[in-house]
Amino acid sequence: MSASPAPMRVIERSVYRGPHLYSARPMVRIRLDLGALESFPTDRLPGFGAALVSRLPGLAEHGCSFGSPGGFLRRMQSGTWLGHVIEHVAIELQARADAKVTRGKTRSVKRQPGVYDILFCYADAESGLAAGRAAIEIVAALLPEGLRTVEGLDRLGPAVADFEDMSALIASLAKIVTTNGLGPSTAAIVREARRRGIPSIRLDTASLIQLGTGSRQRRIRASVTGATSLIGAELAAHKHAAKSLLADAGLPVPAGQLVRSLSEATVAAKRLGWPVVVKPLDGNQGRGVTTGIHSEPRLDEAFARAAEVSRRVIVERQLKGRDHRILVVAGKVVAVAERVPAQVTGDGERTIKELIDRVNEDPRRGAGHEAVLTRIRIDAALEASLAHSGMSLDFIPPAGTNILLRGTANLSTGGTAVDRTDHIHPDNAAIAVQAAAIIGLDVAGIDMMASDIGQSVAATGGGIVEINAAPGLRMHIAPSEGQPRDVAEPIVASLFPRGSNSRIPIFAVTGTNGKTTTVRMVARILAGADYRVGFTSTTGVYIDGLRQSAADASGPKSARMVLRNPTVDAAVLETARGGLIREGLGFDSCDVGAVLNISEDHLGIRDIHSIEDLARVKSVVVESVRRRGASVLCADDPLTVGIARHARGRIVWFSARDVAGNALIARHLASGGMAVTLEDSILTLHRGEKSDPILPVADLPSALGGAATFNIANALAAAAMTAAHGLPITAIAAGLRSFRPSFEDSPGRLNIVEAHGITIIVDYAHNPAALTALGELVARYRTPHNRIFAMIGIPGDRRDEDLRGIGVMASGLFDEIMFREAPDGRGRAAGTMNALMAEGARSAGHDETAIHLLINEEAATDCCLARAAPGDVVVLTPTDVDGIWARVQSFAAGPGPIRPQAPCLAAAHG
Repeated sequence: MSASPAPMRVIERSVYRGPHLYSARPMVRIRLDLGALESFPTDRLPGFGAALVSRLPGLAEHGCSFGSPGGFLRRMQSGTWLGHVIEHVAIELQARADAKVTRGKTRSVKRQPGVYDILFCYADAESGLAAGRAAIEIVAALLPEGLRTVEGLDRLGPAVADFEDMSALIASLAKIVTTNGLGPSTAAIVREARRRGIPSIRLDTASLIQLGTGSRQRRIRASVTGATSLIGAELAAHKHAAKSLLADAGLPVPAGQLVRSLSEATVAAKRLGWPVVVKPLDGNQGRGVTTGIHSEPRLDEAFARAAEVSRRVIVERQLKGRDHRILVVAGKVVAVAERVPAQVTGDGERTIKELIDRVNEDPRRGAGHEAVLTRIRIDAALEASLAHSGMSLDFIPPAGTNILLRGTANLSTGGTAVDRTDHIHPDNAAIAVQAAAIIGLDVAGIDMMASDIGQSVAATGGGIVEINAAPGLRMHIAPSEGQPRDVAEPIVASLFPRGSNSRIPIFAVTGTNGKTTTVRMVARILAGADYRVGFTSTTGVYIDGLRQSAADASGPKSARMVLRNPTVDAAVLETARGGLIREGLGFDSCDVGAVLNISEDHLGIRDIHSIEDLARVKSVVVESVRRRGASVLCADDPLTVGIARHARGRIVWFSARDVAGNALIARHLASGGMAVTLEDSILTLHRGEKSDPILPVADLPSALGGAATFNIANALAAAAMTAAHGLPITAIAAGLRSFRPSFEDSPGRLNIVEAHGITIIVDYAHNPAALTALGELVARYRTPHNRIFAMIGIPGDRRDEDLRGIGVMASGLFDEIMFREAPDGRGRAAGTMNALMAEGARSAGHDETAIHLLINEEAATDCCLARAAPGDVVVLTPTDVDGIWARVQSFAAGPGPIRPQAPCLAAAHG
């Protein structure tokens, strides 16, 4: 072993929330450099495996690639790398903390020996990262002396507990999982929704959940749904008013009276007759409720307890029988539970306090609503109940004696539940259904007292004592006794009846160039077909024509913004490489995914070393197409053609060539496929052997009479995407015909202004392919007598050779070049980008006096406009599209070009 080994080092981490390069599942990724430990697989670490399993015995059950318990141990015995071990430890830690996590993978990083990407699923990002950090620390602690150092752990967040204390560590992770997780009721509904393929989005840190997307969404908070009546919920909270409505309808309810003082309560109790129940007017979860009151002294205590919760108090006659909760959903009884008050059974040795502690050790019990059962809480109400029976917490009950700890049977106070769904009498079920309807609740918990729920309360006595909005579901999902009931299913079914769709159509567009224009074309077509469209692009987020956010919105966060908006009928999402690598997609699947083209851009950034790597990232979009959706691909791009083998749904090709010149499309159509091609300068839709014209290129304003060939390709893609979704040709043609290369329709994409005899072209061309296409268009404006000026710059995160290459290209396209620095140098020193681009232009033989270096794009724009003369062409490739367009408009409204002043020249020559 080396005396001074390089330590393990955490290089970076990502939290993927949607499909990503490695999986369709949400995952944490930790990039770990093993350093010297690359030379030490587990079979070269004596005793390591045994020590690890002694700490986490559950690892012995991991199947790993063998698919059966013990498989992971076999891998360690035969030798596996520590990155793989850390993956399994992170999964096991989460499983021990009650997170439902089972999957992971570890992959070596290309071109970086000893570096691994460790990926595993998570319940929530915070607990996942904490488990990843703890896994690394646990593994490192078991290594030989001198190999235990780890750097960069803080990238994963703070340690949650001492990794040497496994119990404390697991408890800390479990607390994070519980804190960030959903309660039993909400979690059950979300699980059922996902089982049905309904997407779920958490809207806050509590339990507000969106089911579905856009205008087809429904919302829940626990068992409250978006269809729950506010009036119904308020009536249920106002117990006296609710009871009066039920009584007026002839349903059995106890007689009672609303009081404000103890004296009023005493008069009411005497009039109603003992025993009585006292409860706050608007309490819940059994707070402030006292039952079985037979005397004025107990009434005094009960009134004081209720008055702490509400200023107004209800005194009502106590009905005989046992406490039942009847769950009514959409006018049907779906579950019934008998609720049993918290109690302990004496053993003749332990005090009541000790017996309670023992009951609370049940792993099913937790704090509040986090677990199936709630721990029995010792409070004044419990002690008062014991005192009424002549006992205290120090009393030792005889063996076999059941001691009721409370008069109420709420699960939130430690009660238990016995399923009685199959036993309820039809009369009692009918009463419960009527009660929910009278109050106006789609989901209601009806509390009914009945000596036997299997007999009609009309014969046995009893009745409804309370109606609850937002009833808890856990007593039905996991009763203490009896059969669990799937009560989430009818709730989800009521929100999304058979035949309804929970998803708006999602159109996702990726590629190197043309994404923004294609997105806008698709959005225009859909809007013309009466969809309210939300779309994202590098210029912002737009909802029904209104820009909601002005920023580069081509990532997952912006996509989620659109999908959360309840006014949106269709989403068109520009999907750029950066967000895909950083966080994955902003959606779980799309209806139509398109890859427009793949060319050199962003190489050397975040593991994108080759154009093939870039294609692999872009393919995530079409790998996420729904089974009945469509993957739209360019048949003219070899790399895009190669992506087809990964694409889901049916393939729809588009091509700027005719079918006769494209064997791939000809074969595709012969087998009944779909494509959009250019036939004799007419955009044409092919479905199998049938071909229909969409519109001529001459009728496509964005094509500039055929000069803007890249916009013809974008229009072909847009037509293919919308045709694949089933839109009629008339709607497609109308949308494309109305789309113009104006700043209003397509800001920063081929916007052309004639001002003072100068042609000004504003286009967001930031890579070689885009610049080449723009140069071909600009060449049409060249005459023997004019000059072409250009403001050129690309982001600072490109490689040195890319910056030089842009300079070479610009030299061949433009007469006078104003190179400008990017707004964000992304780590580069000021001036270095301009220097590299200028170096490229000089190497291509460009006239030194026609090369200018400007500090920013504003200065470069001003210099271009100042130096141009009537008949010249000015090409501007801005980053700040809005700002540069405003500058152009100001120039157009002004007196016209002037000779450049000294500051401009000084800036121009650096």
